[in-house]
Amino acid sequence: MSITKNQLFKRQITLSEIGEVGQQKLQNAAVLVVGCGGLGSPIAVYLAASGIGKIHLVDFDTVDISNLHRQVFYALDDVNKPKAAVLSEFIKKRAPFTEVSFTNKPITKENVFELTSQFDIVVDGTDSLPTKYLLNDACVIKNKPLVYGSLYKFDGYVASFNVLQQNGTYSANLRDAFPKMATDVPNCSEAGTMNSIVGLIAAQQVNEVLKLITGIGKPLANELLIYNSLQNTQLKMKLKPTVLKDKIAKLFKIQTYFDIACSTQNSDWQILSVELKERLGDTNLELIAVLPNLQLPFDVHQTIPIQEFDVDEIEIDFNKTYVMVCQRGMNSYRATKMLKNKYPALNVLSLSGGISAYK
Repeated sequence: MSITKNQLFKRQITLSEIGEVGQQKLQNAAVLVVGCGGLGSPIAVYLAASGIGKIHLVDFDTVDISNLHRQVFYALDDVNKPKAAVLSEFIKKRAPFTEVSFTNKPITKENVFELTSQFDIVVDGTDSLPTKYLLNDACVIKNKPLVYGSLYKFDGYVASFNVLQQNGTYSANLRDAFPKMATDVPNCSEAGTMNSIVGLIAAQQVNEVLKLITGIGKPLANELLIYNSLQNTQLKMKLKPTVLKDKIAKLFKIQTYFDIACSTQNSDWQILSVELKERLGDTNLELIAVLPNLQLPFDVHQTIPIQEFDVDEIEIDFNKTYVMVCQRGMNSYRATKMLKNKYPALNVLSLSGGISAYK
């Protein structure tokens, strides 16, 4: 079927604020979307549907069954497939005027400048705090606008960071809103989330990208929008650009930005799925799930959510081997480390890669 841009984007071009000039600006734009999960997947699809000319997706994860309730552009048949690759194919079928590509590996300190250099705007669709700060700091150093979004239970946060102002300065960045990286904030796997708030915040991020590219409206520069879905309330927190480029450049040199998902884990504290399968009948094996409501292919003896994981409250039997289980092997490793720190002689292991990698 042969279609034209005017046919596809007719309703958008009809807006006097957009018109053919604005639509061409979208066609000329290149956007990097980091994360293809609850935020990143709808962001990428809506940006492509709006007519963004070039989109690159970055995500190292695979589709899990627990993703589907909010990551609605994936299907049951996509489970265990790479998110970035699946989403790229979905977009290609629906956005003929968008060039879409993907990177199926994590964004890190070593590759962040290479990945961001070719794009006009970077969009943060991740649920990793270290990655959010990595993107922020890289964008400040390279003078790139960053459209930020994050979630905590029923709250969502949106801002356009590091936007060039008329006076030649740049607007506030993530470190102006949250100077220090919190180490105890649970992600959606730990705290839970509803699909409605995920879609609402993703749509707000898309809105910010479109405003920045077309030059219409007022972006959330020097402001952090905080939305609560239970009360349908929102407020805007004013921000001042105080953490400047030179300070962030110094921070970038000394910080690792390692997430536990990407950092090196002690292999002696892990058990592969094939090894666990062989030992499932062992009466001396104690299986503990550290996330609730996991879809497990085996029974566990206890479920202790990671945010409630208190080693002093757990009855320990040194004749047993404890295996911590979660979705992707991150929280189980945290629990394993906590137990090993308290009881160095205890036999405790983390299921490597979590249930997502269990085959």
